Parts: sequence; structure tokens; C-alpha cells
Amino acid sequence: MTATVLTARALLLDMDGTLVNSDAVVERIWRRWSERHGLDGDEVMQVVHGRQGHASMAVLLPDRPMKQNLADNARMLAEETADTEGVVEIPGAAAFLASLQGLPHALVTSADVALTTARMAAAGLPLPAVRVTAESVGASKPDPEGFLKGAAELGIAPADCVVFEDSGAGIAAGRAAGMRVVGVGARAAVHGPDVVVRDLTAVRVEKADGSLRVRVGGA
Repeated sequence: MTATVLTARALLLDMDGTLVNSDAVVERIWRRWSERHGLDGDEVMQVVHGRQGHASMAVLLPDRPMKQNLADNARMLAEETADTEGVVEIPGAAAFLASLQGLPHALVTSADVALTTARMAAAGLPLPAVRVTAESVGASKPDPEGFLKGAAELGIAPADCVVFEDSGAGIAAGRAAGMRVVGVGARAAVHGPDVVVRDLTAVRVEKADGSLRVRVGGA
């Protein structure tokens, strides 16, 4: 595979599926929820990645009042925060984050603060200093608000940011924010990111002339 080199001034990183493999707990929680509501679990799993829980519920149960979705989401967030069995880093995530020390980057996740803290700790990963969580935004991915807020907090123009994402909702959010997107993992490949990597072992970041050179893939 020939390496792709992207030049940026900041990196915006999703958490679940990008830095942290939380698929086991996401499957457990959402398949139980599917059964309670008489929905097909496989179809539900096609929707939930990348979105805040209440936003997924609004897609899956369009006639249900948002107040119920928000209450249901709060219960599920508590379940997810308490359940970290099987939560591990995406291969290469620790080294990737270590390489970003002192460089402009932010975490942009649909998880809330408690869930973000629990999952990053379970995976043995440090929390970036700049974080945009569910509490920070009024709209869930695929809305670009989170990524635009991350760029603003770093003081970097959206066009100078590169997003790392795994989900369709997240990739759409990055695109809508006017950013280039590196897709991480097989789930990302079908959603049209600028480039796809199997995991973060295939990514190198170097500082050069006041910018970041992101080398993706290659030997």
C-alpha cells in the first residue's frame, strides 16, 4: 500500500471505534435494548455507531417523544459506564496519542464525560487536554457541531483539521465540517473517508514547518 500524506494543523479524534474498541459492550447494551422494543438487533447496530444514544433512538423509534428517548438514554449511559468488560485500545492508539503530545489535537466524542473517562481508562489511554463530549454540543453527529467546536477550541480553521473516525455518522459530520477524514477500521470503508486504515499502527504524525504531516499507510 502506498502511503498517503495529509498536511494539517490539528487532529480531531473520535473515541469509540477509533481509539477504543468498545464494540463488545455496545453490542450487549443495544441488543438488550432492541429486544425490549421488539426491534431487529442487526438493524439497530447499523444505526447506533457514532451517534448519541437519544439520536439513535429518534431514528429507530421516530414516533416516540424525545423526552422518553432522553430518559432512556440516561439509563443506558449509566449501564455503559459501569460495563467496561472487553473494552480495549484500538491497535496503535497508545503510541498514536503519545506521538501527539504537545501537538494540537482534541477528542470529539458522542459519549458523555463519565463514559469517556471510563472507556479511555479501561483501554489504558490518556485523555487529551481538549475534549468535546455529549454535554458540549446541542446536536449529535452526523451534525458537524462537535468537530467545529473542537477546531474552534484549538483555534484552528476547519479546513486545516483532519478527523479520525470509524462510523458513518462521524465521517458525515467531519465532511459537513469541511474537514478531511481518515477512516479507521472496516466499518469506515463504506462511508467515503479520504483514506482508510485498518488501525492506528498504520498512522505516523510528524511536526514540520509549523504544520502536521500525517502519514497514513505504506510500509
